[in-house]
Amino acid sequence: MPLILTEEQTMLKDAADGFLKDNAPIAHLRQLRDSRDADGVSRDLWKAFGEMGLAGVIIPEEHGGSGLGAVEAGVVAEALGRTLTPSPFMGSGVLSATVLKGGSAGQQAAWLPRIAAGEAIVSLAVDEGAKHAPAKIATVAERSGNGFKLNGAKGFVLDGHVADALIVAALTENGLTLFLVDPKTRGVEIERTIMVDAHNAARVFLTDVEVDADAVIGAVDGGEPLLEGALNLGRACAAASLNGAGDQAFQLTLEYLRTRKQFGKLIGEFQSLQHRAAHLFTEIEIARAAVMGALQSLEAGQESAPLAVSVAKAKAGKVAELAVQEAVQMHGGVGMTDEFDVGLFMKRVRVLNELLGDAGFHQERMAQSQGF
Repeated sequence: MPLILTEEQTMLKDAADGFLKDNAPIAHLRQLRDSRDADGVSRDLWKAFGEMGLAGVIIPEEHGGSGLGAVEAGVVAEALGRTLTPSPFMGSGVLSATVLKGGSAGQQAAWLPRIAAGEAIVSLAVDEGAKHAPAKIATVAERSGNGFKLNGAKGFVLDGHVADALIVAALTENGLTLFLVDPKTRGVEIERTIMVDAHNAARVFLTDVEVDADAVIGAVDGGEPLLEGALNLGRACAAASLNGAGDQAFQLTLEYLRTRKQFGKLIGEFQSLQHRAAHLFTEIEIARAAVMGALQSLEAGQESAPLAVSVAKAKAGKVAELAVQEAVQMHGGVGMTDEFDVGLFMKRVRVLNELLGDAGFHQERMAQSQGF
């Protein structure tokens, strides 16, 4: 399959880029950050996202979504990476929506239309340590009456402080189970975490949190495949956002090279900077191809999709890191000031690299898949 967008996907890309450029440029991030906004995310913007059909891009049409696939989700994620927009898209529109598509008819009817409309934020609570490690979940769910009692703690829960519902991964007697939890339930404590890139996450503490049996998403002890499917799509979309952020940092740098003069010449005329820019361009194109291949593999349901996702996340992370480092260096001292946007891209790339597994995590995953 060609590693390029179709005509329809290109139209979606143009629509997403145009919408975010007009409604949520980098100035939007700065305004939320500098005003110390209590939520750190705009509900109005999320609702507008829904009206554009972007919030529910992977949600079936019968639940109010666009009924599109992984590639289209990646297109929206890349657009968000370009503008650094704080948005519940990753946590709600990708991770949680994917999990809920495997839930009961009642769960789907209750939440998928609201996510698609940009009216609800649902956060997936998986990780518990400093690094992404879904295989090391320690939160437990013990049977209690006709339901379960949850105990544990979660970190890096995207937009968890403003979530209307939480999806919590916990160990049950014979496996992993996913639970839909009301954040207002007694025993749930949520602490907002403002990350270095001015985006949002939260820590969630669960102390004897009681939920009914109908809070289970999917089957008891059978949550691992459902969770892994959501995480793989999330990882591919995070890689797409890394592509967007890295490429936009590169574009800003090119513009600077074309306009900044030193010693009476445009600095873009210096051969050493031209070589560095050319090298970076080729790396960005390779990363873009890797991400497109992973998204297409997920959409086709290929057995090799998880490996392709790890290749894409690791490659996109390395390339985006190179892009922002080169951007700061080529801008010189001003690149380190808050007045210029390149520093914001560097911070965003650092967070995206950690989100759902850094390069080391995915390199290890690739090695294990090959029997090393």
